[in-house]
Amino acid sequence: MNRQKSFENNQPCLYLVATPIGNLDEITYRAVKILLEVDYIGAEDTRNTIKLLNHFNIKTKLISHHEHNLLHSIPKLINLMLEGNNIALVSDAGYPAISDPGYELVKEAIKNNINVIPISGASACLNALVVSGIAPQPFLFYGFLDHFDKKKKKELEKLKNYEETIIFYESPHRITKTLKLILEIFGDREIALCREISKKHEEVIRGFLSEVIEVSNNLKGEMVIIVSGNNNVIEEQIFEQTIVEHVNEYVNKGMSVKDSIKEVAKLRNLKKNEVYAEYHQKDG
Repeated sequence: MNRQKSFENNQPCLYLVATPIGNLDEITYRAVKILLEVDYIGAEDTRNTIKLLNHFNIKTKLISHHEHNLLHSIPKLINLMLEGNNIALVSDAGYPAISDPGYELVKEAIKNNINVIPISGASACLNALVVSGIAPQPFLFYGFLDHFDKKKKKELEKLKNYEETIIFYESPHRITKTLKLILEIFGDREIALCREISKKHEEVIRGFLSEVIEVSNNLKGEMVIIVSGNNNVIEEQIFEQTIVEHVNEYVNKGMSVKDSIKEVAKLRNLKKNEVYAEYHQKDG
């Protein structure tokens, strides 16, 4: 067990600082204060983060921390914190560790009894969810689907029966293809496609998948897709009897084995050959 008393144990801190997802005015006073006070800032892209820091006249030293240098950056950041330094982690936009680098560093910080502290701010998925007009809870945040269609289809097949609202992220050059796959596997559900949230060209497109696909070509900016849950899920019936016992029940009532197997297959939503094989296994 790991019990963290964030402001009572005098341990070094890793601050997970949410940054603006578009409009710089969305950064919080506390976030600016933390970025000014920490010893170092770990950044997904230092070229992007320096623009934010310059805007708020923040001179704190940057350290690169992205998916391609984790083996190097994680030990470096952990060692700096174990030496007593406090570090803020930022991504290019929104929360670190949410569809961005951060999770691996958080795990290592926890292992080393370093405080991990969230600094609240903008979140693209929550912003999109609350303006979507689709039930906001319960919801499932999935993030980015796999880039390859074959794997993407497998992911969607696993998700199609979820009754929760589902949130996806997607890039503009894959958006139409992804929406078509969701339509193919989920059916024509209500969705909201949100893009450029908090920016000048912010847009929310609400409607059925088939409608939104028609206007999805040539859209720009990062996308959030809010998909309504499956409202047509049929609860699986639980049978106390085994298949053999179930078939024998109808045989004992005077039905033929063939008709009994057919009836049990229908009731259990199984193929007849599956019931046949299970029933005659007892004879093997």
